[in-house]
Amino acid sequence: MPVLACPALRVMVVDDEELLRSGVSEILGCAPDLRVVAACRGGEAVETAREQLPDVVLLDIRMPDVDGLSVLRELRALPRPPQVAMLTTFDTDAYVGAALRRGAAGFLLKDTSPADLISAVRALGTGSGCLSLPMVRRLRDQGTTDPAGPRLATLSPREREVLALLADGLSNADIGLRLHVSIATVKDHVSALLAKLHVDNRVQAAVLATRAGLVPLPDRAR
Repeated sequence: MPVLACPALRVMVVDDEELLRSGVSEILGCAPDLRVVAACRGGEAVETAREQLPDVVLLDIRMPDVDGLSVLRELRALPRPPQVAMLTTFDTDAYVGAALRRGAAGFLLKDTSPADLISAVRALGTGSGCLSLPMVRRLRDQGTTDPAGPRLATLSPREREVLALLADGLSNADIGLRLHVSIATVKDHVSALLAKLHVDNRVQAAVLATRAGLVPLPDRAR
């Protein structure tokens, strides 16, 4: 029997600048497994998402016609909510924290390279989330006090391993291969560590792991 191809990941780009919408759409359109189903301004985003049912949304955090964080909240409240990454030039902690609290699955700077952008969208499609390397570096370099220390201390050694790999951007399948366990086992560990850390998603857990120094940075991020 012929092997059925997996459907392309449906992506929507939301930004107030037409040039950026076009550029990002063109970059993503070069990947055969990605399909840009819509590119629009912030005020059109929620209705467009209802119509087009994207799997992933790249959303500008600052737009003149609407607040990106408000759009994020509405997108996450849809019956079939997409994975949303904030695409922005602003990388302050206030924006990161606010976006993650509202359910963002990632945070990408607008100067992200085309290759990294495509990889990030693919990761979002698997539910792995994404953080750009400059953002990871900023989080790592903040202060020495780790307010999440008591919560991290509740994790088992295996859960800490899974957390570190999760924060390094690995999918459940990749973590399973690395640790020689099944995907189902990885999912159990992820569910347990999210509960122990009192966070809602993988990216929030990754932020805690990064702040705690559990994730070594690649040389190009130093």
